Amino acid sequence: MNHDSNTWYGTTIVCIRKGNQVVIGGDGQVTLGTQIIKSQARKVRRLSNDSVIVGFAGATADAFALFERLEAKLEKYPAQLTRACVEMAKDWRTDKYLRRLEAVLAVADKSVSLTLTGNGDVLEPEDGIIAIGSGGGYALAAARAFVQVSDFDAETIARKSLEIAADICIYTNKNIILESISL
Repeated sequence: MNHDSNTWYGTTIVCIRKGNQVVIGGDGQVTLGTQIIKSQARKVRRLSNDSVIVGFAGATADAFALFERLEAKLEKYPAQLTRACVEMAKDWRTDKYLRRLEAVLAVADKSVSLTLTGNGDVLEPEDGIIAIGSGGGYALAAARAFVQVSDFDAETIARKSLEIAADICIYTNKNIILESISL
């Protein structure tokens, strides 16, 4: 991989739906090329009167533009996260400005967890686990293992999965932010 100093790389976001809780967590590292620019960024947010949690991987400004768009869709389709995400994905894929945005979102409310991409994808995981970003594969593997072999709650699984990803992925750190919704 060519590390251009003007290119932003990596993060790790994980979403765990287990028991009576859904949690989205993310690390705090922002990297520009080969340098760590910030270690305590907040990549997980609450939207729609705190009823939706969202985490992003990718360009920060692009993610914030997408948060605003998603918030508008949630206002248009209240309590219909899937519908709001599908409508946003349509816009993201077809709008000339939005098409250039480089971010991936993990979103969740009381009833559903979804991954949204600029390719028009709105994906619901079969197992209640989403992991995105450069450390996403590591966090996903860890989360699946914890779900299968432990009695950990969703928050503990999210934290431990992010910590494992941070031990492996150089674009992920252990400054973890977690947001949760009780089901």
